[in-house]
Amino acid sequence: MRPPLPTRLSRRRALQAAAALGAGLNLGGAASAAHALQPQHMQFPRDFGAHTDFQTEWWYLTGFADVGTQTAALGFQITFFRSKVVSTHSLDGALAAKHLLFAHAALSEVKTQSHLSDQRIARWSGRAPGANSADLAWARQDDTGVLLRDWSLQREPDGRLRAQVQSETFALDLRFDAPQPVLLQGRSGVSAKGPSAAQFSYYYSLPQLQVQGSIRMRGQGVALAAGSRAWLDHEWSDALLAPGAVGWDWIGINMLDGGALTAFQVRDAQGRALWDGGSYRAGSTLYPFARGEAVFEAQQFWRSPRSQARYPVQWLVRTPADFYTVKAVFSAQELDSRASTGALYWEGLCEVFDSQGRLAGRGYLEMTGYAAPLQL
Repeated sequence: MRPPLPTRLSRRRALQAAAALGAGLNLGGAASAAHALQPQHMQFPRDFGAHTDFQTEWWYLTGFADVGTQTAALGFQITFFRSKVVSTHSLDGALAAKHLLFAHAALSEVKTQSHLSDQRIARWSGRAPGANSADLAWARQDDTGVLLRDWSLQREPDGRLRAQVQSETFALDLRFDAPQPVLLQGRSGVSAKGPSAAQFSYYYSLPQLQVQGSIRMRGQGVALAAGSRAWLDHEWSDALLAPGAVGWDWIGINMLDGGALTAFQVRDAQGRALWDGGSYRAGSTLYPFARGEAVFEAQQFWRSPRSQARYPVQWLVRTPADFYTVKAVFSAQELDSRASTGALYWEGLCEVFDSQGRLAGRGYLEMTGYAAPLQL
């Protein structure tokens, strides 16, 4: 049996983790000349909101909807993206777009192994919510609040997050309570994504979100049990991928013991890891992974009949916390977003087993760049 996590970390890594925690919320480094010499200090609720001076941003909700039995379980994904419009012309007027907002939503039904999805896209003038009647989309800058036509993710007056999605085949109206504090990824919220100081994102997570609300699928309502859990990632960046990178593999896992596991790798066209990272939080202790400490090894594959992309749907992921087997609950969870962000990618419900073969957690696995190189 493997020793507990703290004793398995090397002395060097333990000291690095302690130093990162002791650094507080001082976020140094940046991705462009505009941000390079401006240290950031994450402040909440401000940093729950949009960061419109950065090029790319997303709010990523994934979850496991417990409906009483494992075979009847559902997985859900709700994502809002913001992309800053680059123009050589002066942008002004009610119809001028300074940002594009995209949204993806998907529902995975384990029993039937069906994957339902939908997407939205709209322009945003950059003005405050409600200030421009022509805006079909907007994002708050003082707290969580993103609206895109009839889809939204906002913080309610009681402090809970609420996500609402309406589609032809499914509908989500979910509320999320955060029983744990914000998890700052990387070094106090600065997550390296490549060897250059320019390749990073500001990145935090809200794991172990408690989920309530309603899901409708094909006209039928689904009651959620108390064991439903979700995960929120919020990232913003100017330059995320290193030259030669085609995509990434990522997991965000709510561990059954209350912990939180994040791991990712950025890949080149040959499938080699250009960069990797992640973290493990156990109780109040956070262990950020150093370069080379999150190792992904593909075990089993599935070929999409739609895109012909070949996705690894089972991985061995080696981390300082443990060696984990990550298994897709079912294979056919590819999402076609070519009508909005232009990408085909795999995003689906997965289960994680520890090195002793025991179920250790549930969450989501994301794989991009398999159908075509990812363009951000």
